[in-house]
Amino acid sequence: MLSLRRAAGRAVLIAATLLASGPSFAADVTFDKAPLTIVTTDGKAHALTVELALDSDQRAQGLMFRRAMPADHGMLFDFGQTRPVMMWMKNTFLPLDMLFVSKNGKVETLHENAVPQSESIIDSRVPVAYVVELNAGTAKTLSITPGARITLPPQLAAAKPD
Repeated sequence: MLSLRRAAGRAVLIAATLLASGPSFAADVTFDKAPLTIVTTDGKAHALTVELALDSDQRAQGLMFRRAMPADHGMLFDFGQTRPVMMWMKNTFLPLDMLFVSKNGKVETLHENAVPQSESIIDSRVPVAYVVELNAGTAKTLSITPGARITLPPQLAAAKPD
C-alpha cells in the first residue's frame, strides 16, 4: 500500500513538473517577425506585423502561454503545403480570430473569437496553406471577410508552389 501511495505521489510530482515546464518551453521557441498586409474585399489595406511559425516547433508553440499581443500584430503559420488544417486553443490565453489562407493569399474561411484554452477543433473547412492569427475582434474591426487578400512576407513569397 505504501509503495502505491509513493508511486501516486511521484506521478503527481512528475505531472506538476511537466505542467510547470510548459511556459519555459515557450521561451525556447523564437519567431522571426515580418510585415503582412491584408487587403479587404472593399480595397482597404491594413499593415500588420506577424511572427512567422515556419517549422514544426514554432507551429506547435504558436501563441500559447502569451498574455498579450499588440493590436497590429499577429502570427502567420506556414504549413508548407496546401491541406486541411485543424487548430485549437489549448494553453492559449488570448481570444483570437483565425484567417485560413490559400497559397495565393486569399482568405478562404475565418473563425472569429476563438475561445481561450478550448480544446475544440477549429477546422479550415477547405485546404489552405497558411493561417493568420489576430487578436479577437480584429477581423470585424478591419472588415476582413473571405475573399480578402494577404500579401505574403518576402520570406514566404518566394517559396516554391505546391
